[in-house]
Amino acid sequence: MAFDSLHAFLSVLEKAGELRRIHLPVATELEITEIADREMKKSGGGHALLFERPTVGGQTSPFPLAINLLGSHRRMATSLNVDSIDALADELGSLLKARPPAGFRQAIQLLGTALDLRHAKPKMVKSGPCKEVVHWFNQESPHPVFHCTPPLPFLTCPQKCWPLDGGRYLTLPCVVTKDPDTGERNVGMYRMQVFDGQTTGMHWQLQKVGARHGRSYYETGRRMPVAVFLGGDPAFTFCATAPLPDGLDEFILAGYLRKKSVELVRCETIDLEVPAEADFVLEGYVDPTEPLRMEGPFGDHTGYYSLPDLYPAFHLTCITHRRQPVYPATIVGIPPMEDFYIGSASVRLFLPVLKMSMPELVDLAMPAEGVFHNLVFVSIKKSYPMQAFKIMYGLWGMGQMMFTKYIVVVDEDVNVHDTREVLFRLGATTDPQRDCVFTKGPADVLDHATSGPAVATKLGIDATRKLAGEGFNRPWPPLIAMDAAVKSKIDRFFEIATKSPIPSNQ
Repeated sequence: MAFDSLHAFLSVLEKAGELRRIHLPVATELEITEIADREMKKSGGGHALLFERPTVGGQTSPFPLAINLLGSHRRMATSLNVDSIDALADELGSLLKARPPAGFRQAIQLLGTALDLRHAKPKMVKSGPCKEVVHWFNQESPHPVFHCTPPLPFLTCPQKCWPLDGGRYLTLPCVVTKDPDTGERNVGMYRMQVFDGQTTGMHWQLQKVGARHGRSYYETGRRMPVAVFLGGDPAFTFCATAPLPDGLDEFILAGYLRKKSVELVRCETIDLEVPAEADFVLEGYVDPTEPLRMEGPFGDHTGYYSLPDLYPAFHLTCITHRRQPVYPATIVGIPPMEDFYIGSASVRLFLPVLKMSMPELVDLAMPAEGVFHNLVFVSIKKSYPMQAFKIMYGLWGMGQMMFTKYIVVVDEDVNVHDTREVLFRLGATTDPQRDCVFTKGPADVLDHATSGPAVATKLGIDATRKLAGEGFNRPWPPLIAMDAAVKSKIDRFFEIATKSPIPSNQ
């Protein structure tokens, strides 16, 4: 089933013992971060937290703040209504491999697949819970039945996460934009620094789809409509972070994952659509004719502060929300954090997509220490010389994988989710000069270590067994392993030993 509200998801988490309520007042400036960071660092990601009385400047917000909602493998799976993300990935993989039916039985099976897709396309509705309360800016409401007040209650929600942050931020905003030429929609997640009561930053990095849409508006000087929503079904948040190809609507993925079409409502002041079930909606625009504004610094997922830089300003025209909304938030910083579990789910879900173009690929992992794309471990079923390098270049050419600084390729018998096992193979199977390749490519704008902004060197390491065609002209030795018959005998030995009575001292 799909979640029709963030409240519904919180209720499921609470019944499962995955949610902790905090009744005491806690400041959105630094204090919530400290509590959430301690929880996220616990084994398995800790609990989701609901702060019932968040405060700013001593003022209590009328809206509770939820954080670390997706910060465990279990909660991530629960958010998508599956027992495990791997099961969902298998389902998607079967869909991608669908072929024209060769008989009636296959036709029935394919029909079942088609029925699963009937919910993928979003549908328009006239109104929804996200419009229960409307706050207007500098204009009169065309709908006098709506409750119109200043937007101050919402501004108690954004956090100042870390001591050197440039201000308070919206940390889980789902940003909706459209390509002005094709009409294709995109939902991305870009942090938003609060500048004042009506203006925020819009931190879409130059390689992001939102930034590409923005460049089209900048070329013509036209005002760019932008909608931001928070909350609703947690699948929306996941899909906003998912590495989808440019032009593929995130609401289609959300509909498929939740087995229910995303119901969209038209915004009040701009020509964009947002989920009717969202908790908050911010409507506004980016003006290409005004100068960019300095945004940051911000304690980022790299574990360091990203440096201040120039970004567009987002101007609010309207805020709508539920009568009893929940404000969703997160923090990023030194791993592991909540974003590790979100990123891991993306890797598992889209692995079948990667295998479509690289069938030798067995598994892929992004260890928490690599803060997503800094470090990637890949296992392959190797059958010809230099195949590991083919995989490296293939991955560097795929979407956000272009940001990956280090790729280590190992054989299929290596568990890439066990960092110790990968490092053992790295040390045992490589000659640095022969097995390493340096290349150049785009870098994450947030990466402070590169020689220049958004450009970097990449390192690929072939940690697979070497073949004669790769310049290795000696026999490759076998990995040490005990004889299977001996292992079985000793298993029985311990089984018998544990069942035997303990001898007396007499």
